[in-house]
Amino acid sequence: MIETRGEVPAIEAADAMVKAADVHLIGKVIIGGGLVSVMVRGDVGAVKAAVDAGAAAAQRVGELIAVHVIPRPHPDVEMILPSIEEIEEKK
Repeated sequence: MIETRGEVPAIEAADAMVKAADVHLIGKVIIGGGLVSVMVRGDVGAVKAAVDAGAAAAQRVGELIAVHVIPRPHPDVEMILPSIEEIEEKK
């Protein structure tokens, strides 16, 4: 997950993440107050590489608020996260 202030750095981060590693973009959430979160899923190593690239890209064009990777989320947490299957169905 990457959180930015504004949509431009969020989009830049998303672009960098999917280009940097084999991850799936699973969503963008507009939090309010100008905050935007972007989430990706994939293997832990790929997600870490993607988030690092996304954070650097977001900082180049705007304000990076937070970066976090949850390796192997607990099943209860999985219930609130979008799945790759849900994203594929929307395409």
